[in-house]
Amino acid sequence: MTGLTGMTTARAVLRLAGEEARDFLQDLVTNDVSRARGDTAVWAALLTPQGKYLSDFFVIEDGRDPDVPALLVDAPLAHGGELAKRLALYRLRRKIEITAAGLDAALLWGDAPPQTPPQTPAGALLVRDPRDPALGWRLYAPDPAAALAATGAAPAPEGAYDALRIAVRAPEAGAELGPDSYILEAGFERLHGVDFRKGCYVGQEIVARMKHKTELRRRLMRVAVTGEPPAPGAEIVTESGRVAGQLGIVSGGEGLAMLRVDRASGPLTAGEARLAVIEDPDP
Repeated sequence: MTGLTGMTTARAVLRLAGEEARDFLQDLVTNDVSRARGDTAVWAALLTPQGKYLSDFFVIEDGRDPDVPALLVDAPLAHGGELAKRLALYRLRRKIEITAAGLDAALLWGDAPPQTPPQTPAGALLVRDPRDPALGWRLYAPDPAAALAATGAAPAPEGAYDALRIAVRAPEAGAELGPDSYILEAGFERLHGVDFRKGCYVGQEIVARMKHKTELRRRLMRVAVTGEPPAPGAEIVTESGRVAGQLGIVSGGEGLAMLRVDRASGPLTAGEARLAVIEDPDP
């Protein structure tokens, strides 16, 4: 036994090939993709010009063909088609080939960080999840189930990964992230998903203004949940019936919620479930 737990996950993994691929992404996304080297991945987001969320993804150096510089973009499965179209639109005359990578992902984590990385199976790529050490590693292979089995990781119990990301307040598309999301409210700074020194990118002015000139009105918080929770996206209301936010994923009696800071105290409900904010160590 390796002391690791793992699971496969369906993702859209794109390949951006060409000498200009890295500079191209650098001009578009919230993080510094120059740091995506070797087994170091970068988590970033693509935003609208108004600073709202379009997609988040991991950027990984693809060294499988030493003669062709390339990056992998590991995005939510539901975002794959639209993201590829949007990247092609931004590409203009740059010599970059955007294709499906022919890979899918598996997730591996251990009991407590820092863990020893597993042996990378032949033909696979392994990178540490850059958001939080507790989230372990991401493994990419044409057959991620076989690659995962080769690491010796034990199959993850149902809901285990949800509980893991609730513990570190890591949002995901379709649950806590959507078209009305702002990345700083969702914790991207705390989770190393934005770089304030890298220069311009789409939506950068709004993100910088929220960072330096405003106080965040909403924040992704961890909540204790009692009773049967509704599906992610359900409205959370205060005792007086005022809307306080939206509920995200719930697992094992805890969940994530995007809440207005001024309405997060006191009794909260979402459907038939009762919620209470769990004090977080940092914002």
